[in-house]
This record gives sequence, C-alpha cells and structure tokens, in this order.
Amino acid sequence: MKNTSEASIGAPSAEIVALPILPAIGLSKWPQIAPFLPIGRETWRKLVRAGKAPQPIRLSGTCVVYRNEEIHQYLADPLGYRS
Repeated sequence: MKNTSEASIGAPSAEIVALPILPAIGLSKWPQIAPFLPIGRETWRKLVRAGKAPQPIRLSGTCVVYRNEEIHQYLADPLGYRS
C-alpha cells in the first residue's frame, strides 16, 4: 500500500497566486499602492510632505487618493522623483 504523504513529496504545487496590478490610469487609495512600495505608510507620508513622492488628492475629510500615472512615474525612478 502506498503512503500518500510519500507520493506528494517533491510534487509541484498547483496553487495559483494572483499578483496585484496597478492600473496605468485612474486613482488609487493607500491599500492599493502599498503592495508596490518597499516602505511603510508613515515613511510614504514623510516623502509626500518633502515633495519626493506624488501628492495626494483629498476627496473628503477621510478619503485620500493618488493618481496612478504619478505612482508609476515614482516607481520608475523613486530616488529621482520630484512632485
């Protein structure tokens, strides 16, 4: 009788993982751009205040979004980006 745990050793995983996609145009909130950034929210906020990251657009008192085009420009050259 075959042991099922032995049969699965070394078998390739069939799990499919969906990678996040940031559209080229439109607006995105922080949770949608965060997976693309190697920094935390507070560091991002400091970069924005220093003019080294895209400026947010405030839609209401609690809703802030960023232009996807500007996020893509930032991701292409984070050290050279100036808003």
